[in-house]
Amino acid sequence: MSKYFKFFEYAYLVFAAFFIFEAIRIWNTERSRAYVFLFFVGISIFMFFFKRRFRQKYKDRNEE
Repeated sequence: MSKYFKFFEYAYLVFAAFFIFEAIRIWNTERSRAYVFLFFVGISIFMFFFKRRFRQKYKDRNEE
């Protein structure tokens, strides 16, 4: 089960990279929309670290 959790952790980083790409692509034409994409970048990176910490706690708890 931990393997699937690890996969979804890295999926958040893939989404963050996509949102950064989109924000850069539309920065000069639709700046307000680019800010929304940058917000999603922040959320995606936060979720990566949150899920990683949660998985580690779950793993440590099951090893005891």
